[in-house]
Amino acid sequence: MAAAATMAAAAREMVLRAGTLDMEEEEGPLGGGPGLQETLQLGELDITSDEFILDEVDVHIQANLEDELVKEALKTGVDLRHYSKQVELELQQIEQKSIRDYIQESENIASLHNQITACDAVLERMEQMLGAFQSDLSSISSEIRILQEQSGAMNIRLRNRQAVRGKLGELVDGLVVPSALVTAILEAPVTEPRFLEQLQELDAKAAAVREQEARGTAACADVRGVLDRLRVKAVTKIREFILQKIYSFRKPMTNYQIPQTALLKYRFFYQFLLGNERATAKEIRDEYVETLSKIYLSYYRSYLGRLMKVQYEEVAEKDDLMGVEDTAKKGFFSKPSLRSRNTIFTLGTRGSVISPTELEAPILVPHTAQRGEQRKHLESYLADCYDAIAVFLCIHIVLRFRNIAAKRDVPALDRYWEQVLALLWPRFELILEMNVQSVRSTDPQRLGGLDTRPHYITRRYAEFSSALVSINQTIPNERTMQLLGQLQVEVENFVLRVAAEFSSRKEQLVFLINNYDMMLGVLMERAADDSKEVESFQQLLNARTQEFIEELLSPPFGGLVAFVKEAEALIERGQAERLRGEEARVTQLIRGFGSSWKSSVESLSQDVMRSFTNFRNGTSIIQGALTQLIQLYHRFHRVLSQPQLRALPARAELINIHHLMVELKKHKPNF
Repeated sequence: MAAAATMAAAAREMVLRAGTLDMEEEEGPLGGGPGLQETLQLGELDITSDEFILDEVDVHIQANLEDELVKEALKTGVDLRHYSKQVELELQQIEQKSIRDYIQESENIASLHNQITACDAVLERMEQMLGAFQSDLSSISSEIRILQEQSGAMNIRLRNRQAVRGKLGELVDGLVVPSALVTAILEAPVTEPRFLEQLQELDAKAAAVREQEARGTAACADVRGVLDRLRVKAVTKIREFILQKIYSFRKPMTNYQIPQTALLKYRFFYQFLLGNERATAKEIRDEYVETLSKIYLSYYRSYLGRLMKVQYEEVAEKDDLMGVEDTAKKGFFSKPSLRSRNTIFTLGTRGSVISPTELEAPILVPHTAQRGEQRKHLESYLADCYDAIAVFLCIHIVLRFRNIAAKRDVPALDRYWEQVLALLWPRFELILEMNVQSVRSTDPQRLGGLDTRPHYITRRYAEFSSALVSINQTIPNERTMQLLGQLQVEVENFVLRVAAEFSSRKEQLVFLINNYDMMLGVLMERAADDSKEVESFQQLLNARTQEFIEELLSPPFGGLVAFVKEAEALIERGQAERLRGEEARVTQLIRGFGSSWKSSVESLSQDVMRSFTNFRNGTSIIQGALTQLIQLYHRFHRVLSQPQLRALPARAELINIHHLMVELKKHKPNF
């Protein structure tokens, strides 16, 4: 009903607005005369006003036209004024009907009012109850907060007490001396395991008491006396036990390694003495060092004395140097020299002493060496030693032992190694310089009869140098290489001085080639192929070999060599016409070569094989000579192909170059 009344009111308002508009339209012409024109106050409907907005009018009109009642009235074509009256009448009827309905429901409305009033009272009481409950809850929450604060404080006190209890328990455990500890220290023998266990416990408690005393803990005074008495008792028992073990070393024929091993099991005893009674620890250490020093000294003297009996029978002396001639005479009372000086210049099997296997092998047992008739090369006295290889081996033995000690973290011997090297290095350098000086001062005329074979001094040098180079490769030393360089220069000069003693250049070259080849071969057996010594002698050998080949070809083919060189020089200068005057000479060369080249090559091959002790070297020289001969004859062919000599009749007698190569291959020696 309320909705219907609202709709009716809205319809009535629109009808009245529409009626008003119609009335204004009807009255407009009547009031439009010139005498009746008056100013109308239209307000928002004044379309002549500047403030009138046509868009807003369109919006209102459109809104009214979309109203359902207006749409229905416009569709039926009803007069709006009659329709407005009809709507107004209906509204009055509805209003009266609504009043009657209110009158009929007045009792119910009164009852509803009473009920609402009662509900308000109940709600008021509920509000009061809820307010009281809220106040109770606020008091309970404050109590809960108080309880939480009390609980947190109790937890903190509990944790603090637990922490204090733990610290106090540790302190008490560290200070309390149990009866088992007292019994073991006072009654148990030091060799029993429980004595060692309780001794470790006593050491820990003594350390704990010292720490707490430093912090000012008063309770330490209660146990200090007990711990001191136990410490004195333990020190006394340990001192007596260790000293008895040390004194047992002094008995004759005692294997000291057995009690040493036994003492190793009780090494904590000495640690306890160091921490609690340093004077006693020092006494025991001094006693042990003194006892073992005497034992080791006696053993070493006995061992050294026995080693002296197995020394090498032939020891190098100051006259056994590289440049000393084998034919040198000595006085009537002089000592006999080495039966063979070459032994001190060769490495031989001595190099095995620096191998890892030999370095870590058991020591030499003297009586076993005597019984088995073994001989060891031992240089015990450096002052009388002139064997440079032996001293150098000693140096490298020390260097390798020093490296082994460093890898095993044993620094106690470092000073000893340095002292030994300080003795060995100067002696080695002195011996090496003496050998250099001996080679420098050697007079070739005093060496007796000479031949073209390798000289024994150069062989000594080759063996000596290869030995030092091979040893020095693992742990290089620059000073050693410098001295070897000086020795090499002196040996090269010595070889040249000896070669100068030969009358012919060919013999000189044969001597030089034989010596260079021998030294190179020995060096290449031990030294690296790219070493300075190998490269130097290889260059010298190649140069002298090439010179010897030219010297070898000169007697049988010297005329051919001279003509080819002269002709090539003329052709190069553009003077080939001068070759026309050499026809007779060329003819003689062609016929002479054709008649004698085979016998010359055969004689050349035999001469080379007789001159050189190394067959491979001789073969190489023959091959080089034959190759150079083929190249020479090929150059001779090219000279004869020049226009000036092309018509020479003797050219028909030339040997075919390929035929010559085939024939020369037959003279190639095979070894």
